[in-house]
Amino acid sequence: MSHSHSHSHNHSHSHSHKDLKGRNLIITIFLNILITVAQAIGGIISGSLSLLSDALHNFSDVLSLIISYVATLLSKKKASVSKTFGYKRAEIIAAFVNSSTLIIVAIILIKEAVERFVNPVEIESNLVIWLSLLGILANGFSVLLIKKDAKVNMNMKSAYLHLFTDMMASVAVLIGGILMKFYAFYWVDPTLTILIALYLIYMGYDLLKSSTRVLMLFTPNTIEVQQIVSAITKIRPVKNVHHVHIWQLNEDEVHLEAHIDFDEDINLSEFDLILEKIEEEVYHKFGISHLNIQPEYGKCDSKKVIVQD
Repeated sequence: MSHSHSHSHNHSHSHSHKDLKGRNLIITIFLNILITVAQAIGGIISGSLSLLSDALHNFSDVLSLIISYVATLLSKKKASVSKTFGYKRAEIIAAFVNSSTLIIVAIILIKEAVERFVNPVEIESNLVIWLSLLGILANGFSVLLIKKDAKVNMNMKSAYLHLFTDMMASVAVLIGGILMKFYAFYWVDPTLTILIALYLIYMGYDLLKSSTRVLMLFTPNTIEVQQIVSAITKIRPVKNVHHVHIWQLNEDEVHLEAHIDFDEDINLSEFDLILEKIEEEVYHKFGISHLNIQPEYGKCDSKKVIVQD
């Protein structure tokens, strides 16, 4: 068995960037705790369900941000004898948990809003307006803080989506508050709640799907197994490639494991040279940075590309 890491793979994340990501998350956690408490109290005093549902929404955010923060810390921990991959999957699990809660909260919001249509309630709108403004400011600031990290990291993207939908929810609550204050349009509130909730489900589902793919060890969408097999088979004296497994460890690392049958009985030093060619090929063409190749000559095993162990 030869296991190799492509040496041309450079890590672009500097440590200062990682620490900044953690610090930004802590700031957003505290801001969200503040909004949640203010909106929950305000919702009870004013009798506004939209404020209470916004507080619930924010509370789910606090939880998801804490999960994201812990995952960020864990993903930095080094591998050990009992955990040979370290905690590299922590952030993917966080994205999975966050996107699931996003969908659950959205369904609760829809249920509440439907009940609101049936029994409209008069609301103390001034409090609703002020507290929704607080929500917009705090969430808007949080969104700006973690926007950059959200582009490159699934876990931070889930936190970003939570915060962004929160900000939109607060905008909706503000509009609702203004319409209730001046026109007594109490139906606006549940209508906007339903629209926000549907958006939450749509965004959450996408993230749930991509994090599930990684957790289930599915081959990444961008990689065609057959193309890799063809590329490796072109290298002499490779006879065939079989027993292939390709999976994503986390967002940065793709692993490939395969058995390679050779035309001739080569020695180890020759195999090392061929391995280097294979590494170059799969890294540059397919972005696979970790290889595990089992060389074979005249061995009687299944020559199918995908073999169920």
